[in-house]
Amino acid sequence: MVVSMTGFGRSKSDSQQHTVTVEMKSVNHRFSECYIRMPRQLMKLEDKIKKQVSQNVKRGKVDIFITITGDGLVHKNLHIDWKLIQDYYQLVNKVKETFSLEDEVQLSHLLNREEFIMIEEMEEENEELENLVLKAVDEAALDLRKMREKEGELLKKDFLIHLSQFEKNIIELSSHAPEVVNQYRERLRKRIAEYNETSFDESRLLTEVAIFADKSDITEELTRLQSHIQYFHSTLIDCGPVGRKLDFMIQEMNREVNTIGSKANDSLIATIVVELKSTLEKLREQVQNVE
Repeated sequence: MVVSMTGFGRSKSDSQQHTVTVEMKSVNHRFSECYIRMPRQLMKLEDKIKKQVSQNVKRGKVDIFITITGDGLVHKNLHIDWKLIQDYYQLVNKVKETFSLEDEVQLSHLLNREEFIMIEEMEEENEELENLVLKAVDEAALDLRKMREKEGELLKKDFLIHLSQFEKNIIELSSHAPEVVNQYRERLRKRIAEYNETSFDESRLLTEVAIFADKSDITEELTRLQSHIQYFHSTLIDCGPVGRKLDFMIQEMNREVNTIGSKANDSLIATIVVELKSTLEKLREQVQNVE
């Protein structure tokens, strides 16, 4: 099925202690990429989060934003280097005695030095919070998937419109192509008659027409284009990601149209080829957004 690579998903999960909010946005990308912004103490969940997202997003760049409010995210410990404080205090007193200083050692002199006192943040093991985060991620990914599918349905309708116009142009080419040879035969017959009013070699005329018909024959290209169109239609309803398949088919269709253009010896065919290439370009632009 057709699924867009652009979308947005959001989810919010609550417990008695915490509120977890997860937001996801996805854009076009050749491969599947996932970038997560969340509190440092939850980094160990990164692999699990990516696996959960991959169940709903097969291709595209996904940015995930996880915010957590509540208590108990980290535990803070106070560490004091008493040995260093004692050495520092003795040094200050020694300096005072040496230089006969009268200033007293103040408590602020000791407490304001970072090397003496350090506050360490310890991660809290909180299985309930981790499960809450994973639940919110799963719901946000599902919300993102639904939006991508909704956008994909719009893309599919657009594809069908362009394919319908493409098919009409192919049918017009198929009906007009035989006339090109007939018109060439008549033009050649008239030219020969103008230079030779009495008679001309009919076999030579047929040979020239046969050579022209062989060079300008686009039957094979038209047949392949019809096959590509049918495959394009069937791919639109396939399960799983179809973006790469559709992109490849457009390349193949464009190759056939270019071949027809190189064989074109008729103004109408040249005009139709321009329309075909224009339609393929519209399809190609849209396919770049398909998962």
